[in-house]
Amino acid sequence: MSHRIERDTMGDMQVPANALYGASTARAIENFPVANEPVPAAVIHAFGHLKAACALANQELGKLDEKLAKSIISAAEEVAAGKHDPHFPVDIYQTGSGTSTNTNANEVIANLANHHLGFGLGAKGKEGAVHPNDHVNMGQSSNDTFPTVMHIAASVAIARDLIPALERLHEDLDGKAKKWDKIVKIGRTHLMDATPIRVGQVFSGYAAQAKYATVRASRALKRLEENLPIGGTAVGTGINTHPRFAAKVCVALSNKLGGTYTEAANHPEAQAAKDSFVEAHGELKTIAVSLSKIANDIRLLGSGPRCSIFELSLPATQPGSSIMPGKVNPVIAESAIQVACRVMGNDIVVTTSALGGIGSLFELNVAMPVMIDAFLESVKLLANVTNVFVDKLLTGLEVNEEHCRELIEQSLMMVTSLAPKIGYEKAAEFAKELSTPAKRFASFAANAN
Repeated sequence: MSHRIERDTMGDMQVPANALYGASTARAIENFPVANEPVPAAVIHAFGHLKAACALANQELGKLDEKLAKSIISAAEEVAAGKHDPHFPVDIYQTGSGTSTNTNANEVIANLANHHLGFGLGAKGKEGAVHPNDHVNMGQSSNDTFPTVMHIAASVAIARDLIPALERLHEDLDGKAKKWDKIVKIGRTHLMDATPIRVGQVFSGYAAQAKYATVRASRALKRLEENLPIGGTAVGTGINTHPRFAAKVCVALSNKLGGTYTEAANHPEAQAAKDSFVEAHGELKTIAVSLSKIANDIRLLGSGPRCSIFELSLPATQPGSSIMPGKVNPVIAESAIQVACRVMGNDIVVTTSALGGIGSLFELNVAMPVMIDAFLESVKLLANVTNVFVDKLLTGLEVNEEHCRELIEQSLMMVTSLAPKIGYEKAAEFAKELSTPAKRFASFAANAN
């Protein structure tokens, strides 16, 4: 592979000849061969949106030459569109402030902008060229750009992917609640027979969980949009930036992405702590728990088919066994439950990354790359598995109405309705009598005839 030589503040570095990044990024690639997984593409795209907004703000404030600003904006928009993802190879497990990725963005955007201006790669020291620090990073620090990008990437993913998926889930479950409202089944508490309940009522409970999940996702979205750290620069004081810079950046981002982004009310808090991310991911964890309840109930209600509950018929999606012919398993429900497990694990990552003495130290959090990686994975998994759950399970789900009726007729808990007339103790005695094997066999035989 051919190389070019570039220089950063620590000296010369070999950089692949066609790479859009520069010396500092090349140094970070050497330093962090840990996961061999780059920072999520959503973070890189968010960096593109942020750098474009920053260049526009600096131009409007008279801090950045119009020609340079336009070239930076054009280059940053290419990054935001995902056109240069391979040029962002820095590992997730890097410097905890995300400085390496911010530097990566500055170098790539500067080289792209210089290409638009007629310069070659590595032209940052030439007269009239865009400089990655002086121009692309003007009025910024890694300490406020990376956390801002976290907010952008997370909020975009929630709004674009998760909320629509949860709305689909609610719509489907609510439709089934209405459709099956006249079908009665046996209720179960403690995994034991209880009094009857309508299938529609059961599914109305699931629909309510899905509705609340949408509300929770919307709360997380709002929390992330309202607390952007941009403008705090190094330690939250705003050194080296214009006092109106952050507000202009938030307006530009809102116009571009359609959200309602606002500057942090307190910059030291926004940079030193990540409470808003812990809170937002807590909403995701609750959504995962709700989904696991719905998925598990449905798989148990469909269990059997001959030797268990089988009040529901789950659609057959694939053979269930390599040794038992004809076996079909509730694989979609199992997939959803596994996602819930992963999201709860990610919640530990987000929470511990924000803990005092671990990630949050004095004026900066230094575990941000792994935090946003875990957060975005949770959003992606929840959105994807929710859509799969609707498409592959709920769409073909059916109620075995006759079997529901048979189970009710066999249940001893029907004596509950007698309690107001004959008293609790007599009703219990009657149930106990019916529960003996002989009586139970006679009752089943009568039902069979």
